[in-house]
Amino acid sequence: MEFKNDKLANGLIVIGEVNKSAKSAAVGFFVKTGSRDEVPGINGVSHYLEHMLFKGTEKLSALEVNEAFDRTGAQFNAFTSEENTVFYAAVLPEYLAEVTELWSELMRPALRDEDFDIEKNVIKEEIAMYKDMPNFDVMDRCRALHFDGHPCGNSVLGSEQSIDGLTAQQMRDYFSRRYAPNNMVLACAGNFDWDRICSIAIDSCSKWRQQTVERKLGHCVGSKRKDRVEKANLVREHICLMSDGVSAQDPTRFAASLLGAIVGDDVGSRFFWELVDKALAEAATMLYGAMDGTGTFYSYIRCSGENVTKVLDTVNGIFDDLARDGITQQELRTAKNKILSALVIKNELPMGRLVDLGFNWTYLEKHRTIEDDIAAVKAVTAEDVNALIEQLKPGDFTQLSVGPALNS
Repeated sequence: MEFKNDKLANGLIVIGEVNKSAKSAAVGFFVKTGSRDEVPGINGVSHYLEHMLFKGTEKLSALEVNEAFDRTGAQFNAFTSEENTVFYAAVLPEYLAEVTELWSELMRPALRDEDFDIEKNVIKEEIAMYKDMPNFDVMDRCRALHFDGHPCGNSVLGSEQSIDGLTAQQMRDYFSRRYAPNNMVLACAGNFDWDRICSIAIDSCSKWRQQTVERKLGHCVGSKRKDRVEKANLVREHICLMSDGVSAQDPTRFAASLLGAIVGDDVGSRFFWELVDKALAEAATMLYGAMDGTGTFYSYIRCSGENVTKVLDTVNGIFDDLARDGITQQELRTAKNKILSALVIKNELPMGRLVDLGFNWTYLEKHRTIEDDIAAVKAVTAEDVNALIEQLKPGDFTQLSVGPALNS
C-alpha cells in the first residue's frame, strides 16, 4: 500500500492509502467535532447536525441524495461520538470519484428550517429509544458522573430539553465554527486514483473558509463517585464502572488496550471466568477508550439484583489481585492474539482501514501503517501493563447503577 497526503490552502487535509489489489474503495470525511465541543444549551447539536447533512444541499433534495448513493451501490452512513463526526462510504472502485464528489457537496448542507423542524422529532424519538436500552442509558449516565463537568461528559444525543430548545440558527452557527476545512480530514483507502481524488478536493472544497477552531483539552482522572438510579420496568441491575485511562496520543495506549482485554474481554478474561462463567453476571466486559488528551476504562455488567453485592465484591477482588500480582505472561500472549486478530481482520477491508487511517491522522497528525500498529502491540511487555495498573489504579472507579426499585 502506498500512502499519499496533501493539504489545501484552506487547511483541509487529504490523505490516502492506495491498494491497487483491493476490490473496493472507501472514502470518508472526518470532522473533529462532537459532544465535548458543545455547551449545555446546544448539547446534542453535533449528532443532530450529522442527521441534517443527509437532508440535502441547495442543489440536492434528501430524495436526490439517497438516489445518488443508491445508484452506486454504496454502503454509506455516518456516526457521531464525543469527539468526532464521520461520514463514510465503501464502493466499487469505479464509483469512488462520484461518491467523493457527493460527500464533498453534502459537507455544505442547506440546513433548511423546515428540515430542521421535522428532524427534531426524529432526534427526540432516538433519545427515547436509547433511554429504553439500559445498557446505553447506564453508560451515558456514568460518563456524566465520571467526567463531572468536564466536556467529555456531555451526552452525544443531548436531552429532550436541549433538543427542544435548539434553534436552526444555533446549528448553523455551530456548523460554521466546527465544519471548517482546517478541522477536517478527507481520507480514502483501497483501489482508487489519488490524483482524481485530489482534483475533486480542489474543485469542491477549496472555497471553504478557514476558521479558528478550538477544543478544550485537559486530562480528567474522574470523580470516583458512586450513584444508583431506579427505573420502572427493569428486572436486572445494569452497572457501569469508569476509571482513569491514557489519551489517544499516549504511547502506552497499546498496553491499555491489552489490559482491557485481559480484564474484560467477553470470552476468556478475568471478568468472564469470575463473573460470567460462575453465573454471577449475564454480561461483564471492560474496554479501554482513548480520547483527545484523556482516556478511560469503562466496564458494563448486567446481573440480578440479588447478586449485586457479590458481583461488586468479585470485581474489587479482581482489581485487588491485579494491583498485588499484576498480569501473567499467558494472559498477555492471549490478549495480544485477540487484539492483533481483530486489527488485521478489520484492516483487510478498505472500509476498516479507512477508520484507522482517518483517526490516526485526526489524533496524531501522522500516518501509521498496519505494520506499525502490529509492532506496537507485539512490543508491549507484562512490565508495561503492570506499570500502567500501578499508575492508573483501575480499581479506583466511578460507579453508576441503573436497576429496579430495591423493594420490588
